[in-house]
Amino acid sequence: MLEIPQQRPSVLRQRTGVLFVMALFGHLILISAPVQSKSGVPVLESVTFGAFSRVQRATTAVFDGVRNVWGNYVGLRGARAENESLRKQVADLEVRLQEQRALAAQSVRLKELLELRTSVSFPTVAAEVIAGNPIPGMLTVTIDRGTADGVQANMAVIAPKGIVGRIVGRPAARAAKVQLIIDHDAAAGALCERSRSGGLVVGADADPPLRMEFVPNVADIVAGDEIVTSGVDGVYPKGLAIGRVEKSERGGGLYRAVTVRPAVDFSSLEQVLVVLVPAHGATPGPPPPAFSGGNGTPK
Repeated sequence: MLEIPQQRPSVLRQRTGVLFVMALFGHLILISAPVQSKSGVPVLESVTFGAFSRVQRATTAVFDGVRNVWGNYVGLRGARAENESLRKQVADLEVRLQEQRALAAQSVRLKELLELRTSVSFPTVAAEVIAGNPIPGMLTVTIDRGTADGVQANMAVIAPKGIVGRIVGRPAARAAKVQLIIDHDAAAGALCERSRSGGLVVGADADPPLRMEFVPNVADIVAGDEIVTSGVDGVYPKGLAIGRVEKSERGGGLYRAVTVRPAVDFSSLEQVLVVLVPAHGATPGPPPPAFSGGNGTPK
């Protein structure tokens, strides 16, 4: 025969207690259902509404917090992308601005070169500096004009501010080398525009990079005087600007110690003019026309 397991008395008492509590709670609900509060709302409805409203308030707060966090995250992502786009636009605008500044500066230089070319009566050809000199100790540049353009050795090279140097060596068909006047082996006949005292301007490994030699101690040359070409060297036409006297002191011998600041800024040299007049010593011919200081008009 099968034996039916008997439940323990304690378990039965627990279940009976639970059932009793549940029955009592249900009975209270049934009794309080028709009972109304002072405001006319049933007590059961008021109690359940308050309980559920708290649950709804908590749930709404949680959803609002999640929605705000997500909205802020999406907004930050959008702001970050917008900032990156703005940075790129600013960088593009800065590049374009630099390009426009470079074009404007080039236009100014070309205008000055054109004005110089139209103001002088001797023939010239415009050239662009295409390279510097890799050999230390010799200050030269290479231009994009050569024998095909009528360029010959020892021809003068000038810029709107003053003389640059002369053609050295044998030019190629489309290129030539220019020895700068500030090279220590370069020289040009010179005179003071104010007092007409003469001398020889040579390159110097110093600052300023030019000095005026063979100027007698009795000569009237002071700081600030304009120095121009004299034309006696047979290379540079007369009256072109060389520079300005920076220091003029009485020397220990017969000659003054005169230093000259060049009129041309050789660190930013880009466009020049080659004077298509052969030097006197290189090719026989009439002397170059004389010019008064600085403005390019015939003297």
